[in-house]
Amino acid sequence: MKLSCKSGGEAVIENLPIDVAPPFSLIPQLPPGYMDLNWFAAYVTARHEKQVALQLERRGVECFLPLYRSVRRWKDRRKELDLPLFPSYVFVNIAIKDRLQVQCVPGVVQFVSFNGKPAPMAQNDIVSLRQGLSGIAIEPHPLLTVGRRVRVHSGAMTGVEGILIRKKDKCRVVITIELIQRSVAMEVDEADIEPAS
Repeated sequence: MKLSCKSGGEAVIENLPIDVAPPFSLIPQLPPGYMDLNWFAAYVTARHEKQVALQLERRGVECFLPLYRSVRRWKDRRKELDLPLFPSYVFVNIAIKDRLQVQCVPGVVQFVSFNGKPAPMAQNDIVSLRQGLSGIAIEPHPLLTVGRRVRVHSGAMTGVEGILIRKKDKCRVVITIELIQRSVAMEVDEADIEPAS
């Protein structure tokens, strides 16, 4: 198209054949996966996980908030509560282009990110978690990493501290006797250990 002026100051647009596309460098390129649905972990204000999940559902955003049942006891009563399995996190299934739709929900602080970009979760993690929650008693447990100092909190070795190691699929706690500079390893059930303070 061409803009020209007639005598009298009147503008006229002349039609020209449009057979030339703009150079590709002028067309914005979308990052890979920009339109694909992925699961992301949204970090939310403490004790607001259920409200955030409810707001997301009302806005049509697929979300997942895994809960577990906990019994709380007071002097005069006892009550069963549904608590978040991962406090302060709600999982959302969105395309990265829709992240503002989640971030504008009251209570959402930010996405779990890597190098400043929301980091997608492995699809298998969500599938496994959903399958694992069906009909099984589950509860949160402190993160225990190999090499971390742990304490046995129940069983015959209650109170013993050592370093957590794994041998094949078994948990072992290595106990070191500093005075004689010797260590022993004992097999323990993962449910019987906790991080040492």
